[in-house]
Parts: sequence; structure tokens; C-alpha cells
Amino acid sequence: RARHAGPPDGGWGWMIVAGCFLVTICTRAVTRCISIFFVEFQAYFGQDYARTAWIHSIVDCATMLCAPLGSLISNHVSCQVGIMLGGLLASTGLILSSFATSLEHLYLSLGVLTGLGFALCYSPAIAMVGKYFNKRKALAYGIAMSGSGIGTFILAPVVQLLIEQFSWRGALLILGGFVLNLCVCGALMRPISLKEDCKTAPELLEQNYVPETEKQDLKRMSICSPLIKLWPHECLCYCSWKEYDFLLMPGFMVLAVSILFMAYGCSPLFVYLVPYALSVGVSHHQAAFLMSILGVIDIIGNITFGWLTDRRCLKKHRYFCYLFAVGMDGLSCLFLPVLQSFPLLVPFSFTFGYFDGAYVTLIPVVTADAVGTPLLSSALGVVYFLHAIPYLVSPPVAGWLVDTTGSYTASFLLCGFSMIFSSALLCFARLAKKIKRTHLPSLTGNTALKQHIWTNGAIAYSVTAELDQRDVEFLAVDTNSFSSR
Repeated sequence: RARHAGPPDGGWGWMIVAGCFLVTICTRAVTRCISIFFVEFQAYFGQDYARTAWIHSIVDCATMLCAPLGSLISNHVSCQVGIMLGGLLASTGLILSSFATSLEHLYLSLGVLTGLGFALCYSPAIAMVGKYFNKRKALAYGIAMSGSGIGTFILAPVVQLLIEQFSWRGALLILGGFVLNLCVCGALMRPISLKEDCKTAPELLEQNYVPETEKQDLKRMSICSPLIKLWPHECLCYCSWKEYDFLLMPGFMVLAVSILFMAYGCSPLFVYLVPYALSVGVSHHQAAFLMSILGVIDIIGNITFGWLTDRRCLKKHRYFCYLFAVGMDGLSCLFLPVLQSFPLLVPFSFTFGYFDGAYVTLIPVVTADAVGTPLLSSALGVVYFLHAIPYLVSPPVAGWLVDTTGSYTASFLLCGFSMIFSSALLCFARLAKKIKRTHLPSLTGNTALKQHIWTNGAIAYSVTAELDQRDVEFLAVDTNSFSSR
């Protein structure tokens, strides 16, 4: 493979974008369309909202929980191998789900197995886009991530039609064959080596990847012939640790906490939008059309926000664009309980879909800004891993609230406030950081150490300390005595 000084920002990179686009269709769009099966599963197995919601929760949780595994295979084996293996697993899970005889069967096949397959594909494909693009990174991500919206727009009515024609079993079987296209996507992921990613042993020493206190030992180890064989092992262990060094960065820690709340707020809506629409008198086709609207507007959010945040005037403010989009989605959820007809639900789908596409596009960009491009694959694995617990818990909790209260109001309000809190947390963290930077020079000036120069014969000494008058007088007397000698 060729080594590049930096991301090429084009060339085969556009094929990587196309491959990632198809990956997001086959993973995230298919996951969203599982909500269309919700009513079918509930009626067929005769279960309540909470138990049925576990299916969508488990597939989302498995996708995000196993994201670090996808990053690990991509980093140490091959991105192509990981995505192809993931495609086979996801397809197998969907095909086995078409023969399900209980909800527990669907938990394992559609939830665990399909989710694991999606995990091996999703984060490695997204990380590959970041390796090929720098100047137009947000735009490339916008196009790649728009596959989720386009896939939802196309698949939602198609899945509804498949259910009507072939029942839910036949629809899952056909989706299993469709997801095999992930193997084609994996074949497009040509690996690229950047100079900042590929450092030899001497380069690691020169670039200060090893602390000064350890450099001498490592140099001696490389000189001594019996110990020279240990160098690759030492380097591998050190570099493996460096892959997750970003976990201790304060900026990444705040981002991680905010993602937990954001993931909790966004997941239930994709599960319960169709059932909620049906509960207020909307027809099955209109409810599926709401998901299609959400999907196509999601595309516009992906591409326009990606293009806008690549502009010079907004490039430095991508962080605030991200938190603004998350906050707007939260506000949309707060208004959802009062929208009880199809004409009122359409504007909601427009608003929520646009800002959902906006912040989804900016998640990899904000993560890359926080940790840097070399660590992006590992960082994205952790970021999507953090989605796992909220994705697992939030739909069943929302279903339990529906079963308990008899309405969707409490569920949607909890989702809205969770996303608003996520946005507010990032805002306060950034303001606190800015205030700290503003006051740092003044604090430094107030506690600055005074420098006193004194001589001992022909040699000048520099003493830096806060000296009281008695110390100054002592030094003056001592200096005079030396001069008289």
C-alpha cells in the first residue's frame, strides 16, 4: 500500500465515501426500519410494548457495544475483512429471524447476531472516510452518512409493502439478502497509510512517543543483540496503549458523557414514531410515510450541514453547530405529544429529521477535532460503544412508561429533556474552558516569579523565586563579600 504524507482529499477517497454510504444504508437504515415490524411482532407474539421494544434495543445496543471490536479488527487485521465478515453475520441474523417462533429467538438472531454484524461494519467504514479526507472532511461525512436517510426514505415504504405481500417473515428474509451488499462495500475499502500513522522504531523515539526517562533504556535495548528482539514487543505494547490514550482527555470525557444523554433521547423516537402515529388515527401507509419523510430530510441535514460547516466562517464553530443540532432535536421531542394528526406530524418529521442528520454528520468531525485523525478509528469505536447502554435501556423504559401511563407523553418528554441536557452540558463545558483561557494570563501575571540575577565572581547565577526583603538583603551582603575578595 502507498504511504501518503496526508489525506489525499479525493481520488479513491470518493469510492470510500460511496462504500460508507452503502454501509450506512445497510446498517442504520435497516435498523430504523425494524420499527415498522414493531406492530407486527406485538400482534403475532401477543406481547406488551416493553417486551417487544427489546428487539430494537438489543440490535442497536449490540451495534454500538461491539463497535470497539470492529475498530480492533480494522486496525490490526483489515478494514475489508472486518466489513465482509460483518455483512455475513448480519445477513445470517436476519435470515434466521425469519424463522423465529418467540421473542427470545428474535432477541438472539435479530438483536445480537445482526447487531454484531453491523458493529463490524459501521465504525471502520466511517473511520476510513476520515483517513482519506481533511479539508473537505465534513462534506465527505455528510455524503457518506446521508445513506442512513436515503435508505430510510426508500426502505420504509418498501418494507411495509413487503410485509403486506410476504408477511413479516418474508420481509426479513429479503432484507437478509439485501444486507449481503455489505460484502461489496467491504471490497471498496482500499487501505491507506499516512505518515503520521506509520512510525518506525527510530521515528517513534524522534517524535517523542516515548518519555525521555524511557528513551535511554529503549536505545540500550535496541543496541544489545540479545534484547533487540524485544523491541517490537515493547513498541507494540506501547502503541496499543497509545491507541486509547485519548480516554483521559478532559474534552473527550465531557463529549462522552453528553453522548450518553443524547443517545438515550434519540433512540425511542425511531421505535415509537410509527406506533404513536397509529395510536392517534394515522393509517399504516401514512405512518410509514412519516419515516420516509424523516429519512429524506435526514439526507438534507447530512449534506447541507456537512457543506456549511466546511465553510471558513463556520469551520471553527463546528462544536457549537453540533450542540445546536442536538438541542433542536430535543425541543422537537417536547412538542411531539401535542401533535395528534398526520398534517401536524409531517412538520415534526421535517424538523427532527433535518437536525438528526446534522448532528450525526458532525459526530465523527467533533470526535476527530477532540482526539486527532490518527486516533479516530479507536475513538469512534469508543463513541459508538457509549451509545450501547442508552440504546439498550431507553426503548424498554419508554415502553414501560407507555404501558404504565397509557400515553406517549412521558416517554417523549424524557427524550426531549435528555437531548437538551446533552447540548447544555457541552455548551457549559466549552464556556468554562473559554473563561479559564481568558483568566489564565492574568493569573499567571499575578503569581509570576521574580527573577534575580546575582554573580559569584565571574559566574552569573539566575535565581527564580518569590524573595522577601530579608532574602534580598542577605544576597546583597553576600555578593559584596565575594566582590571584595
